[in-house]
Amino acid sequence: MSPSSTPTTPIAPKTTVVIGAASGIGAATAEYLRLQGHHVIAADLVSSESILPVDVADEATVQALFEKVVADHGSFTGVVNCAGTSTLSPVIDHDSAEFRRILDISLVGAFHVLKHAGSRIADGGSLVTLASLNGTQPGSGLVAYCTAKAGLLMLSKVTALELAPRRVRVNTVSPGLVVTPLTSPAMDIPGVREDYVENTPLGRPGTGLEIAAACDYLLSDGAAWTTGEDMQVNGGAHLKRYPDLLGLIEKAFG
Repeated sequence: MSPSSTPTTPIAPKTTVVIGAASGIGAATAEYLRLQGHHVIAADLVSSESILPVDVADEATVQALFEKVVADHGSFTGVVNCAGTSTLSPVIDHDSAEFRRILDISLVGAFHVLKHAGSRIADGGSLVTLASLNGTQPGSGLVAYCTAKAGLLMLSKVTALELAPRRVRVNTVSPGLVVTPLTSPAMDIPGVREDYVENTPLGRPGTGLEIAAACDYLLSDGAAWTTGEDMQVNGGAHLKRYPDLLGLIEKAFG
């Protein structure tokens, strides 16, 4: 390999901030990254002795989080932002305040994280945000969530362009069905889980650890030439159709 093609010397040790680390995919990601040797700094709206407080919809708390990380650790090399939420409503009945709330957390919140992490992360670092299958695949009743995740994909691509001169990589991971506290209420609707699985070519839901492994790859030196990418980790569900949630609710409850 010629000197001009030799990868940049990796940053070590890896100090990674995981946002949304109190439950679901975020908790699985924090634990997985620790097992892979990352020094993990966990943050969430639900804080504890081991989880720092942050509300991604509140820019001041996001700024304070990354200022504290730099003050306590000198620098950081990676971020995985798992914060997000959803609601279920037809467009014509959707409450405007609830629509804004979903976008504030799932899209504006991601902007806050990329803004304040991007200005402080070590050169050569990696920023990963959880997007969704719904970033590209529409789902009935999910207008706010689908809109937020579609916007997040472009937000990440623009940020990838702007941070590339510092070799900071910006990517997204788009899960399909992973049963978490966010998705479990939908699983109680008769037929929903079956429809998801039927439209997932690999024939099962995913796990938090499988999403965590994808995030770990994007944080790794093996992904040093990957930026502006969306990694679909959904068992092939993006190849088929999204379940008709509103139709299944109507069928089950009238």
